[in-house]
This record gives sequence, structure tokens and C-alpha cells, in this order.
Amino acid sequence: MAYGRGVEDLDREIVRLLAADGRRSFTDLAKDTGLSVSAVHQRVRRLEKRGALRGYRAMVDPEEIGLPLTAFVSIKPIDPAAPDDAPDRLVGLAAIEACHSVAGDESYILKVRVAGPAALETLLQEIRAVANVSTRTTVVLSTPFEDRPPAL
Repeated sequence: MAYGRGVEDLDREIVRLLAADGRRSFTDLAKDTGLSVSAVHQRVRRLEKRGALRGYRAMVDPEEIGLPLTAFVSIKPIDPAAPDDAPDRLVGLAAIEACHSVAGDESYILKVRVAGPAALETLLQEIRAVANVSTRTTVVLSTPFEDRPPAL
């Protein structure tokens, strides 16, 4: 008969806590989970090794760094028989923050951040030329929430 929370539950709690605050100390994690500092340290290292925790990063405010315009750009190949290599062709465009393969009429949806409308227009031209795709663009007016931790 098992008592208390299972191993899986403790790992999920550690992941949840770190997703909310990646700078949380091992001491604070230990207090929050009821484990020793060394046990938390071992679990975090194991979660990192397993790939459940892939890294830690700073959350940047795009407006504060001069990238106030966010848009979603849906792309599909001009020639449907062409190789599906758009992500490889687009990886060098730094304004593309994310590339998602999707079901539906388009092949991929790109999340982009740029300085303004002129920069977006230039980026769209680059995307079309580099990847040989057509685009459909949706400009973001506001972002009520983003980058929420996973629901664990």
C-alpha cells in the first residue's frame, strides 16, 4: 500500500513549480514539496536528463526590446509537389519566433515579431522568396496572456 504522493506526482509538482518560476532555488523547491534539498536536486537533474525540463530562459518583453508587432503567418507551398522543407529554409530568419506544422489548408503557421508594419512587409517578402510559399497574415492587436505554464 502506497502512502502520500507518488513519485510521478512529486516530479509533476517540481515541473509545475519550475515552469512558473525557473529561478526557484532547490531550497524553495524542497520546502514546497516536502523533500530534502538533495532529493530535489536529484529529481531536477533526472528530469533534465530525461528531457522533461529542457532549459531555463529569461522572459523578454518584446515591446521593451523594440519588437512591438506580433503576427501569425500561415504558409503553404506554391508548388504542392515541392519538398516539404520550409522550416529548414526559414530557420535563418531571426524574426520567426516559432514554426508550427498544422493540419488544414496551410502547411505551417509562423509566429513572428518585428518592429512595425514596414518590417513585417519586408519579412513576408523574405519568407515568400526563401521558402517559395504563399502567405496569409494575421496581425495581433493585443495579447491577454501568453507563455503560461502547462496545466499539470
